[in-house]
Amino acid sequence: MSNEVIKAANLDPTFRTEVADLVKGMDFGYCLACGMCTAGCVYSDVHENNDPRKFLRKVLLGMREEVMNDPYMWYCTMCERCTVQCPMDINIANIVRALRGTTNEAFSDDPSKKGPGFMVKVVEETIESGNQMNVSQEDYMDTIEWVEEELQAELDDPNFKIPLDKEDADFMFGFNAREIKYYPHELQNILKIFYAAKANYTISTKKWDATNLALFSGNNKDFWTITKPLFEEMERLRAKELIVTECGHAFRSCRMGYRNFWEKEGHDYKFPIRHILQLMAEWIKEGRIKLDPDAITEPVTYHDPCNTARKEGVYEEPRYVINSFIKDFREMWPNKQNNYCCGGGGGALAMPEYKEQRLAKGRRKADQVIATGAKIVIVPCHNCMDQFNDINKEFKLGVKNEHLCSLIAEALILE
Repeated sequence: MSNEVIKAANLDPTFRTEVADLVKGMDFGYCLACGMCTAGCVYSDVHENNDPRKFLRKVLLGMREEVMNDPYMWYCTMCERCTVQCPMDINIANIVRALRGTTNEAFSDDPSKKGPGFMVKVVEETIESGNQMNVSQEDYMDTIEWVEEELQAELDDPNFKIPLDKEDADFMFGFNAREIKYYPHELQNILKIFYAAKANYTISTKKWDATNLALFSGNNKDFWTITKPLFEEMERLRAKELIVTECGHAFRSCRMGYRNFWEKEGHDYKFPIRHILQLMAEWIKEGRIKLDPDAITEPVTYHDPCNTARKEGVYEEPRYVINSFIKDFREMWPNKQNNYCCGGGGGALAMPEYKEQRLAKGRRKADQVIATGAKIVIVPCHNCMDQFNDINKEFKLGVKNEHLCSLIAEALILE
């Protein structure tokens, strides 16, 4: 933008007002143009059109056409690291999401302009089927039955049953559709931990997928259409709490949906929402699950998913769990609120047309992992896991990427 001539006649002052209306409660007009957002974005110099300061200046100047056609809108991983550094606390990720939603809604009759095609397709399929992997009800129940049979054999307990649609449980478990379609063994690991803890829980047969790609497309109508049925199941089954699986965007979607929609609609049924690793930390402290400290001997590091750590503040509990049974734990640097996005955030995995930029970002994350010397990378997010698997192949890291619950299940001491 610095090499271009900006003509005042082309600036639209109403555009800034329109964006302000989309992000009510946030005054981005306080921007000092200091560049701290760009300094905070570790990917601003990785590839072209990835500078948050330039993007925000275009918005403030009323450069409507330039903003709506700026690749930054889709390159941004919406990780909010720029916001952590901003002295005025301006959340550029919220602006990006709002503008994505405007694009999505404005061109609702023209699929070619609604945004990246695959992302739009997944959102539409989720609305139709109730889950982002488009799993049929028959396949869902078949997989649940298979997992149940596997656990009966593994636990040597022929009477084990997965509690489906159980009323008044301590919590309902909401998980990721990948755990049905691609990784049922990981669902099996989690339910094995629940068994060891003698948990009083339930799983819905109607709405069980906690994920929501409309978090990234920005279309709030689609977003609430996808998440609301999960909360209605909480109400129908009278579950006391919603526990969300190791999936950063699923956790963020549920928390955001509760704050921004469920509460504001005035629903009488109230319930807390916790990440599964918060529950694991609680159970370990209480002695409800016991772990073998000699089960994991390789050096281990931990990735903080942006949606879990920076946005929702969950980073101490996972470390409590890790330090309770893993002997050689090595932190990435920086970490917790300041950790680097994996490069696959903001729906990047659902935008194959930007794979080159996504993998370019992945180089920074790969360097973080290499610096630890770890052989196992704990990746508590399915979205991040897909990116980490690609990073592992692209940069030949030779590491094992694991969910923390899988390591817990491996170290679990069953009575």
